[in-house]
Amino acid sequence: MIRMRFGLVILAALLLSGSAAMAQQANDPCAADIKKLCAGVQGGEGRITACIKSHLAELSEACEARVLGVGVTGKSCKPDVAKLCGGIPAGTGGIRACMKSHMAEVSDDCKGAMSQAAVGKKLFGRGAP
Repeated sequence: MIRMRFGLVILAALLLSGSAAMAQQANDPCAADIKKLCAGVQGGEGRITACIKSHLAELSEACEARVLGVGVTGKSCKPDVAKLCGGIPAGTGGIRACMKSHMAEVSDDCKGAMSQAAVGKKLFGRGAP
């Protein structure tokens, strides 16, 4: 009887941990990208952020949406938006598409802000969406 209870407790814990992992991925659209693109990179001292910064063009759609959200609205990216996408009306999704197509030309400050958003860091004046 004790073994059966123990087995049920272990089974419940495994099921709950799986649900928690799925919920975490739903709340963190970049978790899988970080795991895939930065496998083997030890966390700390900004190494994960730097890794993501070097892989911005390879992000999944969900993570890219988070990152481009900061790219379009974040303070660090305003000069880039004005320079690269100035003639595009806001609210149509065109600025996000424009920033995506000009990712190679985006400033280091803006790329840094987008990378921080990918790893879930709060930005001064703008939290990760």
